[in-house]
Amino acid sequence: MAEQSTQSIEIEAAPAAIMAVIADLPAYPEWAKAVRETEILATDDKGRAAEVRFTLDSGPVKDVYTLAYDWADDGLSVSWHLVKGQMQKAQEGRYLLEPIDANRTRVTYSLSVELSLPMIGLLRRKAEKMIMDTALRELKRRVESRS
Repeated sequence: MAEQSTQSIEIEAAPAAIMAVIADLPAYPEWAKAVRETEILATDDKGRAAEVRFTLDSGPVKDVYTLAYDWADDGLSVSWHLVKGQMQKAQEGRYLLEPIDANRTRVTYSLSVELSLPMIGLLRRKAEKMIMDTALRELKRRVESRS
């Protein structure tokens, strides 16, 4: 797996409110611009999404892929990896939530993507940074608009 890119943002909300938005995968098309559709294929013994198919469309980038999720019992992190993809050979990601105070949380997003097509490392890291920037901004907007 390629080197991971990592980025953080502070959100004005408690970790539970943020994780509720992250875990609501069927709602992603409402607020994550590139996500056109999500389908939960399997759940874990606590009813959380264990395997999810995503349909992505962000202009020139279109993809359908399936991710497997691993939810931390403390509600402060979730990680995932690629099960199946069209444009991707591998993907590993993680959200880590760190409470700053009662209503402020640092969210750290780590992501590594390996495409089926070869890509220079610098371009891959730039694409990962753009994906993370967008995902964190959209997550922040969604969470803060609900509180």
